[in-house]
Amino acid sequence: MDNHSAQRGSSPYYINRDLSWIEFNYRVLEEAQDPDTPLLERAKFLGIVSRNLDEFMSVRVAGIRNQLKAGLAKKDFSGYTPPVLYKRLSKRIEKMVAAEYRTYRELVRLMAKESLVLNRYEDLSATQQKAADDYFHDVIFPVLTPMAVDLSRPFPLVHSQNVYLAALLERDNTPEDLPDEERFFFAIVQVPSILPRLVSVTQRSHSKRQTYVLIDELICHHIQTLFSGYTAKTVHAFRLSRDADLEINEEEADDLLEEIEKKLRKRRRGAPVRLEVQKGFHPYALQLLQEEFEIEDAVYEIDGPIDLGFLTSFAGSVKNRDALRYPSRLSIYPPEFGDGGDTDYFSVLKERDVLMHHPFETFDAVSDFVEQAAEDPNVMAIKMTLYRVSSKSAIIRSLAAAAEAGKQVTVVVELKARFDEERNISWARTLEQSGCHVVYGLVGLKTHAKAILVVRREEDGLRRYVHVGTGNYNDATAKLYTDVGLMTSNASIGEDASELFNHITGYSSHPNWQEISVAPDTMMGTFVTNIRREADHAKAGRPARIIAKFNSLSNQQIIDELYEASKAGVKVDLIVRGVCCLRPGVKDLSENITVRSIVDRYLEHSRIYYFENGGKSEIFLSSADWMTRNLTRRVELMCPILDPGCQDTLLNILKLYLKDNVKARMLTSSGGYESFENGEEPFRSQFRAEDIRAWKSTLA
Repeated sequence: MDNHSAQRGSSPYYINRDLSWIEFNYRVLEEAQDPDTPLLERAKFLGIVSRNLDEFMSVRVAGIRNQLKAGLAKKDFSGYTPPVLYKRLSKRIEKMVAAEYRTYRELVRLMAKESLVLNRYEDLSATQQKAADDYFHDVIFPVLTPMAVDLSRPFPLVHSQNVYLAALLERDNTPEDLPDEERFFFAIVQVPSILPRLVSVTQRSHSKRQTYVLIDELICHHIQTLFSGYTAKTVHAFRLSRDADLEINEEEADDLLEEIEKKLRKRRRGAPVRLEVQKGFHPYALQLLQEEFEIEDAVYEIDGPIDLGFLTSFAGSVKNRDALRYPSRLSIYPPEFGDGGDTDYFSVLKERDVLMHHPFETFDAVSDFVEQAAEDPNVMAIKMTLYRVSSKSAIIRSLAAAAEAGKQVTVVVELKARFDEERNISWARTLEQSGCHVVYGLVGLKTHAKAILVVRREEDGLRRYVHVGTGNYNDATAKLYTDVGLMTSNASIGEDASELFNHITGYSSHPNWQEISVAPDTMMGTFVTNIRREADHAKAGRPARIIAKFNSLSNQQIIDELYEASKAGVKVDLIVRGVCCLRPGVKDLSENITVRSIVDRYLEHSRIYYFENGGKSEIFLSSADWMTRNLTRRVELMCPILDPGCQDTLLNILKLYLKDNVKARMLTSSGGYESFENGEEPFRSQFRAEDIRAWKSTLA
């Protein structure tokens, strides 16, 4: 990565959030470029880079373009005005896209050496072309819809981030000296996203050499079948990205679910923010697109297949190539629960708290806990927050079964979880039909907290069992993301969990939390108090240290508090996967602060906060990052780890990450990243975390 391009902006104290995100995505791109990463994993990472950039363009860049249209010129706290930032981002994105496609061409070359061949149609053998032709006529052709554009047929709706082909057509014997607008007819064809982007033309199922061709190529080659009587002079791919942010006035919405459905329909017609066109795109066709989409800038000429996101699914679909992937591994069942087969979770949790580190420990334990609660006749109520869940969620089935069995089931479904809105609407309706009480959170706030509360009738009275976590209740992503979760029957945390759900579903506006902190009410204050306390300890010569692991840091107040703590002598180690607006290592400001980013096999997603507190350390897990949106515009939860064994376990997890000198990169004060070289033996935290005994302090 070019660290020089990440030079300081206008502020010597803060890194711009969006430029920091660009540097993070370069970190992901490094994994696609790393020769030590297995080849199909490299392809997967390149697909992730492409998808990341898609979302960034549709949300962050779209927002900046809206500021430009509104004529806003106010500087943000990093010193950038919207016009200057947009110009800077555009240059960085152009460089990133160029680097993506250089990487793509290298991966195609390397895959060919491994007999995974991505060919152009004209480079296929006659037999392979016959197989490709048959696939086109049997599978692709029936779902294609050619759409002409003329006076009687207006420009059709072009969906965001779908690949289309633009064809310039002419009738036979049309004079070539005519102007383009008189000579050419224009039409578009959507490349069907329901079909795999790469088509296998391998003839023998057990052949080691596997050959693929892009579906775009097949459609281009057979374009005449769609436009009989015309000759296609040029056919090239394009893709449009639209503004995907939803602006919802919840206070005026009579029905939030219906309002979001209405906004989702409008998203399909969001303002264009990026137009990608294949290299060689005809100038007249480009002119037509730019006029239709009213987009003068943000046009990217792509030297290769448009949208490399298909590489992620392709890498997962290739069979019998385990040597080109990370070694397979099985998540173990949390040892405190035995093998999970006949576990009585309630009996275990009455005796001790259980901390889980996913995916090294399976998320099935959480699903099984909810299932047991749903089936247990002594369980009276289950309450839960749902932000993102999988398409085949076992937890949803258990909640529905519990409601149908007569239990009180309350589910807080966040309808505004970006890009998961439609799925969450579907789940909300399913749960309601089963008899669950479904609520949509507080007006103006996203409910991002991760919590399950089970109320059970026992011999000595009612007892509450709680699960809190750093990640979503999504069994699919739990295999790909690192997260931590706590199960406990601690009475104070249980009472706090009850207050939290009452706060969300009712009118309990000022709960008296005993242990937990909740945004936007108390969490910011808790963080500020704890950081300042560390500074006081350092000034008094007592042990003072902060270790924090999370996804992003962009809140100016938190950054300023960390600067003050650093100046007081507090050692601050931040493990920040993505955006970080703090500048570490600045003389007389942040000399005691280190920031490292770890990008590896799994997406680092856990949020853990440790404060040494003069030798009486405190450690928390949370759903919240140190971002303004998390601390002021979302319902977030932070829970202390009270069990000494669980405290040790969580601290051991943090120490694993701090020892990483293979995948860790250190953030410099310029905003770029450098490899972490400490002269010690190679230590890769995610691979060491697979040995549960390395960080699990005690076993049941």
